[in-house]
Amino acid sequence: MSGKHPTWPRKEARVACLGLSALDYIWVVDELPGHASAKVRADDFAVKGGGMAATAAVTVARLGGHASFVGRAGADREGELMRAELSAEGVDIEHFRLFEGARSSISGIFVDRNGERQIANFRGADLPAGTDWLPFGVFGSFGALLCDPRWPEGASAAFGACRKLGVPTILDGDVAEAQIFDALLPLADHAIFSKPALAGYAGSADGAALQAIAERHGCTVCAVTLGEAGVLYLENGEFHSVDAFRVDAIDTTGAGDVFHGAYAYAVARRAPTSEAMTFAAAVAALKCTRPDGRSGIPTLEASLSFWRHQS
Repeated sequence: MSGKHPTWPRKEARVACLGLSALDYIWVVDELPGHASAKVRADDFAVKGGGMAATAAVTVARLGGHASFVGRAGADREGELMRAELSAEGVDIEHFRLFEGARSSISGIFVDRNGERQIANFRGADLPAGTDWLPFGVFGSFGALLCDPRWPEGASAAFGACRKLGVPTILDGDVAEAQIFDALLPLADHAIFSKPALAGYAGSADGAALQAIAERHGCTVCAVTLGEAGVLYLENGEFHSVDAFRVDAIDTTGAGDVFHGAYAYAVARRAPTSEAMTFAAAVAALKCTRPDGRSGIPTLEASLSFWRHQS
């Protein structure tokens, strides 16, 4: 990055984010409950929108990009709350469909004083798998498509369409069944795994695992986020690393989702991969300085200022 703003070729970021939207019920506690039966007192409580692709879409919007969320939920209280919150954030919800008789995804989250969390997620029920209603006609107008693995049929259809259109495809590699990754990775230009997801899929969370995936599936960029250890990524056969930005973390909920959203924003603006990774790490770090998964998502100006002063 040079000067006040990065010199990325495209000024506008148009990003479609397809996958999970959830409603998060968040309890702030002194210590996480642990593994045994326990009753703990909460110091605070909040109800917020969450979900990987949905939070990524909010990130794109906060950064000043045009974000469109594509997904499914039930026509229930939770679904209506999620749509309303996304719309209030400036996310295009035209293709966020609520289905009668289906149940929306909800999460229960405990967050401790160090910002660490435990999550229980109900992924929803009776959501139709059909993809004929997806906005295939508008995908070509986007600079990037980000999909999480929670709706594999939708992700596969959208990835396939964007591959034909030349739109960069990005997979949020959160924990999922191996067959889902086997189906989606060949269609992903960029695959960014969490450490647990990569270890679960490839047997380890290291360079050898990334190389095996890149060779098998042909991803141009294959990466793993490692928390305080930063990011390791493989691009065109060469390994690179990005250091984590140091902050006083309040809540790490959604940090990975924000990283993916910021990365997709940078890809849509045709940023070099090294800058896209570093920018995403900066945005995710700033998010962690405030409670819940979305309150701390920064603006573009705040992100660039933080990036400049930490470089």
